[in-house]
Amino acid sequence: MPKIKELLNELFNQVPSGVGRGGQTKLSKDEMLDLLAKGSKWSLENGYGIKSDLDATEEYGYLKQAEPSFVSESAIARGRPQLGTLGSGNHFLEVQKVDEIYDEKTAAAFGIEKPGQVTVMVHCGSRGFGHQVASDYIKEMEKKYGFEHLPDRELVNAPFSSELGQKYFKAMCAGMNYAFANRQMIVHWMRASFKKVMGTDEGMKQVYDVCHNIAKVEKHKVDGESMEVCVHRKGATRSFGPGREEVNEMYKGVGQPVFIPGTMSTASYVLVGTDKSEEISFSSTAHGAGRAMGRKEAIRSFRGEKVSADMEKKNMFVKAASWKGIAEEAAPAYKDINEVAKVSNDVGLGKAVARLVPLGVVKG
Repeated sequence: MPKIKELLNELFNQVPSGVGRGGQTKLSKDEMLDLLAKGSKWSLENGYGIKSDLDATEEYGYLKQAEPSFVSESAIARGRPQLGTLGSGNHFLEVQKVDEIYDEKTAAAFGIEKPGQVTVMVHCGSRGFGHQVASDYIKEMEKKYGFEHLPDRELVNAPFSSELGQKYFKAMCAGMNYAFANRQMIVHWMRASFKKVMGTDEGMKQVYDVCHNIAKVEKHKVDGESMEVCVHRKGATRSFGPGREEVNEMYKGVGQPVFIPGTMSTASYVLVGTDKSEEISFSSTAHGAGRAMGRKEAIRSFRGEKVSADMEKKNMFVKAASWKGIAEEAAPAYKDINEVAKVSNDVGLGKAVARLVPLGVVKG
């Protein structure tokens, strides 16, 4: 704790955040295309992260279905300068401590050993790149299929097996690879920050890296029959139980780690996937508390300076690109994370493993 502010400053300097902010790494177009094909493997090849990180990453850090040639020039141009950045909104990098452990055996398998242990959680994705990929294909779908027959324009879609559907899926996979590579670089700089300020990064092993806001092709039972389906997880994350072939080798015996992050000054939860979630939600659970108040309303209701001061009284510190960004993310603007995690645990979407509370937060 005596070094928490120094640590947050270093993390803030190492990992750029905020709308449109550029990263430390400037890619050529060819390098960008290589990254979109390789995901975390590209990061490792270029000196970011360690081999064991990929062993603890969904799909081992890359989707082979990715097809960079299906990504537009505008998406590539938008993504090139943003690699290795946190982004804005509810994206964060949070230094935490273990508050409670509910399942000691599973916690031990994840490397969570005791209350008071320091952890770091990162929540970010494919930045403006993924957003641009989606925007490009939404326009194409509107042109080809229209949306007049839909209750909401944003539900526009293309048949999965159509040419346009397949192009979007493979471009989306490139977006996932970008997100994997992006988080891998952030983890690398996070370790460097701890080493500089704390004198060591020993013990900072990756627990898991999992995607959210994506579509994946998986086998599930539908009306008692096993079939291949496309599962769309929006505001959701995967929660596979033990034994699923997709679960990384190191977690096959217990199930995959699941993270439900809260917001500033509230807890975050580590859960584990369950077999029951396959039956009731296509192996999915919430990937966050979810907003209870829009961003504009939050800005009208809270002052960033006061939110920060109130957090400091509780020995929680925040570093952000703007006071406005802090106001947007004030705890009352979100649902109660404890209730969200309890529901997930009680109905079997994900079993509670540990509760984490913040020490210091870097916000986009």
